[in-house]
Amino acid sequence: MSFNDNVTLDTSQVRSGGGGGAPGGMVVGGGIGGIIMLILAMIFGINPGDITGGGTTTEPGQVQAGGEQGSEAFAACRTGADANENTECRVIGTVNSVQAFWAGELPRYGKEWQPTQTVLYRGTTQSACGTASNQVGPFYCPLDKMVYIDADFFRILEQQFGSSAGPLAQEYVVAHEYGHALQDQLGLLGRAQQDPQGPESGAVRVELMADCLGGVWAHHATTVPDEDTGQPFLEPLTDQDIRDALSAASAVGDDSIQQKTQGRVTPENWTHGSAEARQRWFLQGFKTGDLNQCDTFAVASVN
Repeated sequence: MSFNDNVTLDTSQVRSGGGGGAPGGMVVGGGIGGIIMLILAMIFGINPGDITGGGTTTEPGQVQAGGEQGSEAFAACRTGADANENTECRVIGTVNSVQAFWAGELPRYGKEWQPTQTVLYRGTTQSACGTASNQVGPFYCPLDKMVYIDADFFRILEQQFGSSAGPLAQEYVVAHEYGHALQDQLGLLGRAQQDPQGPESGAVRVELMADCLGGVWAHHATTVPDEDTGQPFLEPLTDQDIRDALSAASAVGDDSIQQKTQGRVTPENWTHGSAEARQRWFLQGFKTGDLNQCDTFAVASVN
């Protein structure tokens, strides 16, 4: 999904470096990142809490908490043309589009979208939920109300997980994490922690709901206008765009990850849902464009 060249990017919605707060809390609603923590736990015997609860010592290559505001750190990201050429600019454009959509959509349901910043970094940085890195992957931190994305993660998603490198594969990740931000604002995110594991668990249902909410955004994305120009952020979707998003959703399905890392599938350990379910719920949101169709807690089975 490509951006219209002339739209204006609002870099104030994104910052580099950490978002503040003492590390130590577990990442909650950590989209794809939760799967990466599961992989590390399976392969290396690492406690995911140790990954996200690291100290504040900064090593070479790390970014200190409280990084630059986007207007300074991402000065090269000005237009949709920049978003089509640069990964970081594409993330910024997607954040702009997703937030503009939910800000316009939620009042229809008597709710108001609470602006949510993204921390875009390379290496590691600190969140209120602990250390953010490409080992943890993208996540939403409910303690500081921010999304954390390592720009290098998309290369990992492609090279190690087999995802497409297409734009909507990357934009799907951003939209998924903002799905968690919406869940937090609606009081739904905590259900993942109350029932954290298994094919029909609350954790899986929360993750699949975020996939569906990402699909709802994709349905409407080509009509969401840039405030400065009045032009839609994004050009019409193609069939290839949808295949790109579905490849990302499939690549991070619990069964796909388990098969690659341990040679067998163990549904009792699932935290995000099967590859098929992740694709199906994204399509549910995309085809209907209706967030009410994303209620994964209203169905008997989500996989």
